[in-house]
Amino acid sequence: MKFPRAGGVLLHPTSLPGRFGVGDLGVEAYRFVDFLAAAGQTFWQIMPLGPTGYGDSPYSAFSAFAGNILLVSPERLAEDGLLDAGDLRDVPELPAARVEYGKVIDYKRELLEKAFENFKTKDDRELRSDYEGFLGFAAFWLEDYALFSALKDEHGGESWHNWPRPLARREPAALQAASLRLRERVEAHKFFQFAFFKQWLQLKKYCYERGVRVVGDMPIFVAHNSADVWARPGLFKLNEDGSPSVVAGVPPDAFSETGQLWGNPIYDWDAMCADGFKWWVERVRETLKLVDVVRVDHFRGFAAFWEVPAEHETAERGRWVTAPGEELFKAMREALGEPPIIAEDLGTITPDVHALRDEFGFPGMRVLQFAFGGDPRDTHLPHNYTSHTFVYTGTHDNDTTVGWHEERAGAKDDEQLRRELKNCLKYLATGGEEIHWDFIRAAWASVASVAVAPLQDVLGLDASARMNTPASAEGNWAWRFEKGALTDQLRERLRDLTKTYGRLPGQ
Repeated sequence: MKFPRAGGVLLHPTSLPGRFGVGDLGVEAYRFVDFLAAAGQTFWQIMPLGPTGYGDSPYSAFSAFAGNILLVSPERLAEDGLLDAGDLRDVPELPAARVEYGKVIDYKRELLEKAFENFKTKDDRELRSDYEGFLGFAAFWLEDYALFSALKDEHGGESWHNWPRPLARREPAALQAASLRLRERVEAHKFFQFAFFKQWLQLKKYCYERGVRVVGDMPIFVAHNSADVWARPGLFKLNEDGSPSVVAGVPPDAFSETGQLWGNPIYDWDAMCADGFKWWVERVRETLKLVDVVRVDHFRGFAAFWEVPAEHETAERGRWVTAPGEELFKAMREALGEPPIIAEDLGTITPDVHALRDEFGFPGMRVLQFAFGGDPRDTHLPHNYTSHTFVYTGTHDNDTTVGWHEERAGAKDDEQLRRELKNCLKYLATGGEEIHWDFIRAAWASVASVAVAPLQDVLGLDASARMNTPASAEGNWAWRFEKGALTDQLRERLRDLTKTYGRLPGQ
């Protein structure tokens, strides 16, 4: 798929401001879309929207299909008559600049439970009709997810493979008994998902009407402690007790000397091939109901993936295993036409990865922060880009550009970091006083069809605003921007630069 010359901003909805402890799908989300449209941006890129588990990472969700109910706006629930004004008065003390997930989870769940109780007794035909429509809309995954979530509640959040064996192994009699016993809780989780999808799809419609398209992020792997693995264990490499036999990761690289041990179970690709990759086709189909474009994370894993024995503590001693990416994407194309996919082709890339990407016409990625090692042929340098490319100043895994600059400017004893900064300043012909705008200008001026900057870079924030540090289990995914940060001056500066480099819609 070819993309028009355009610009965009990366911001996950949890990072929006607001008074309920975490960004949500309420008024501030609409204000952000208005800012993007007024600034001439075509794309809003987000991270995965799934319900987060341990570590609060959107890349380790309880479901590849369900939504994160922390994003449900209490104010929107009140507008639908599912909460009243009194329910929104006693907001606990929550920080404005970071998400305290433990407190937010407890608070939001209490509000959602109140909304569910009101929904059960509310006489609103339109709302009830919307709910019935949602049950059909989400039929592929909703029953499994709602029962899984109800069982997790019943077992204190315990991972499914530690549940009593009849439930863990999905014996029909045990599932039927659980469905009857937990009928109320199953209905509650269906309602929670309805609330999320109703609000998200309203926001997505608002985006579309203002010329903003949503780029979603799809992790290649799913979490072991998820409804996906519990509901379809035959699609994964598991031990007899349901635990993973092998797990995913990446070998040692610039982010980690011991590699990254993600811990996700590995797909049984033979089983997936046997049914025509039905689960994958449905996963992409369902994702494209929520977003306009899908960025497939760790695309290289569709050519070959790093497989590590589950008992290992690091990713150092794994092996590369070939994946049937060509067969998979042919099945997708046959079922879905030409899906709008971006290939995250970063990391240890071999010719087979590029061949797979190019065979299906997927644009790849370039990241400016990776560009300044000193090789003039480096593919991340703008003069080496092709037009069929998405360029980023940095990603959710990078430091902010200001943080990147400050680390190198202060690296008196690290020759490599000092050399990177010298190369950067020379290449961009700058003294670095506004290094974030230097990076944005270089990306926007390049021939890449789409240029994207994290909002942290548009705002010029330092390392304290970093979203994620790979291989670090704590302190991630919590950053939020301050209300009022999206000033008229900032909007006009971004719009002017976007116009200068021919990236305004319709330009």
